[in-house]
Amino acid sequence: MFQRVLKLQMAATDSSDNVAATEIAVADTIGRLMQFWGFKRPMGRLWTILYLSPEPVTATTLAEMLKMSSGSVSMSLAELEKWGAVTRTWVPGDRKDYFVAEPSVWKLVQRVVRERELGLVKDFGTSLREAQSALSSAQATADGQARAHLSYKKEQIARLNELSRAGETILTALVSGHAVDPTLLVKPRPERDDSP
Repeated sequence: MFQRVLKLQMAATDSSDNVAATEIAVADTIGRLMQFWGFKRPMGRLWTILYLSPEPVTATTLAEMLKMSSGSVSMSLAELEKWGAVTRTWVPGDRKDYFVAEPSVWKLVQRVVRERELGLVKDFGTSLREAQSALSSAQATADGQARAHLSYKKEQIARLNELSRAGETILTALVSGHAVDPTLLVKPRPERDDSP
């Protein structure tokens, strides 16, 4: 009987270890993904552990699970709070801070795209419009080959501006939760006929 109980306890421990290893593997994968997206890897790892936890978790527990320093955990949690990815909470009768993850991944993606990518695309469009204006002014006083070169540059910038507008349209729809059909935004360039 004792051996059977011991076997069951060992099986439960093995199962628990496997679950923890699986969680860490998922956390590492999401950490790499978030790093690719321009965030710090520890932020993705911490968010994942919180996202997978049915209960609020303390910073100390997170540090132990992920083998991170308390300072790194604290800084990463502060950044995650800033992005709305985690929320600080409390547990009645306990003075420690606990953390929970934002459960809607889509909501997080929308916020990041709205605050980061959409802003960059808008800035890109503004720069292109300023460049077109500057080239138009230069073209007004140019002559001959210089005028032709400026015309070519304006045409190329106009194409970039089309891309910028398409990107802004797609990202705006994305963060608003609207359906996007990117094929409607593609304006095919007429083929050149170089035949004699």
